[in-house]
Amino acid sequence: MKKDIMICGVGGQGTVLASRIIAASAMDEGNAAHSAETIGMAQRGGPVTSHVRIGDGAFSPLIPLGGADLLIAFEPSEAVRNLRYLKKDGFVIVNSVPVKPTSLGSSEGYDGKAEIEFLKSKCSCLVVDSDELCAPFGSSKFFNVAVLGAAAGTGRLGLSADTVRREIIKTVPERFLEKNLAAFEAGMKIGE
Repeated sequence: MKKDIMICGVGGQGTVLASRIIAASAMDEGNAAHSAETIGMAQRGGPVTSHVRIGDGAFSPLIPLGGADLLIAFEPSEAVRNLRYLKKDGFVIVNSVPVKPTSLGSSEGYDGKAEIEFLKSKCSCLVVDSDELCAPFGSSKFFNVAVLGAAAGTGRLGLSADTVRREIIKTVPERFLEKNLAAFEAGMKIGE
């Protein structure tokens, strides 16, 4: 398998954990995996991107422009900012709930709707409302694992849902495990 996946969002949303679960799941299935994070301001609110390259043809951990098969965006403006990495036939999974990144500066009235419409006009995408999806779990902090379920449900992740589940069990602290597994399953239903 060869798959290039970019994950983007805002510091504090759990993008790095999501990328580590993907990379570890790929290795569990016998694939080579390289990953790298670009953490903008290294604080909550700064832009964060993670590159995950799966397969023997990935010699660098960074995905070239126009090379990503899948873009998983935790925030609408970050999806737009990183869209240049998506292949022409790539797919985007994007959270519709905005979290104003520091990269937007002092823009007022940002609600992410224009960014979602732009994405819909430019590529194939699945729009997910993190607040709605995560409401049963009491926090949108579970979105990072729920969106992995959505990606697995679409079939675009390229990894077995069982493998990802096992990696979640190995990675997530036990006190949060039950809700994370439920969030993964809820995401799978949306992706399917």
